[in-house]
Amino acid sequence: MRIPDVVQAKARSVGAASWLSSLPSLVTSLSAEWDFSVGPAYEDATEAFVAPATLGDGTPAVLKLLVPRRGTAAQDEITVLRLAGGSGLARLLRSDVERSALLLERLGPSMASGSLPPAARLAILTDLAQRVWRPASGLRTGAEKGVWLREHIVRRWEEVGRPCSARTVHHALACADRRIAAHDDARAVLVHGDVHQWNALQAGDGWKLVDPDGLLAEPEYDLGVLMREDPVELMHTDPWDRAHWLAARTGLNATAIWEWGVVERVSTGLLAVSIGLQPIGDQMLAAADAISALDQTRLP
Repeated sequence: MRIPDVVQAKARSVGAASWLSSLPSLVTSLSAEWDFSVGPAYEDATEAFVAPATLGDGTPAVLKLLVPRRGTAAQDEITVLRLAGGSGLARLLRSDVERSALLLERLGPSMASGSLPPAARLAILTDLAQRVWRPASGLRTGAEKGVWLREHIVRRWEEVGRPCSARTVHHALACADRRIAAHDDARAVLVHGDVHQWNALQAGDGWKLVDPDGLLAEPEYDLGVLMREDPVELMHTDPWDRAHWLAARTGLNATAIWEWGVVERVSTGLLAVSIGLQPIGDQMLAAADAISALDQTRLP
């Protein structure tokens, strides 16, 4: 059974090498219990073993087995998908929290495989994010995620040989601290947590999101993820233009969007470098270095 290289690297980076060797037996047991056959894994997966499946009645589906790690990633994703009920997000068919296993409706190609220009992608993804936002409970808060991101940046920067400047890391930590302090339970909503073009798949004549992290956070968090994406295009003009555009489209706060973008850009860039997801890792960190210099004159 072929396991994509990036998924193998991710599993080893979180101490889950034994999970890799147990995958064939896990797939075999689940296919018997849930009555499906499974095809070759999708090569573009990063956080899980993901493969097309066909149910006994012929229904196309997708098997997703998350790389096991500390925390509640599987439970959070399952909770979000159940809350959405197939509206704006892939429909959940079966799940097993203990085995970090999900069986999902099969959707079409990702937005990343198409030819939509960045501006069009940004508009669609912003609208999809807004479909997720709603009152919810029982999930991690944006403040808790901010603390996790802060710790991840400090640890990963050292582990991968400091591939961006110390100024950039300090800038990201300062932004994280401000977003942690700004958390307000009364304003927090369910957010997807990882809205980008690889997580938007064709669904009929529209799109649905997959792979939600699931947080109770200020909605600006999701738009901060959009700030980290397309780093090369972001730097072609004043990068603040994107934050102001996102704020105007949603009626949200541009500075909060920007600060979450700073944190997500550095965190994801460091992760991408560590698991060999290139050139995007280097591109994100190059943009982060340039932005940390820019923000010396714009943020406290």
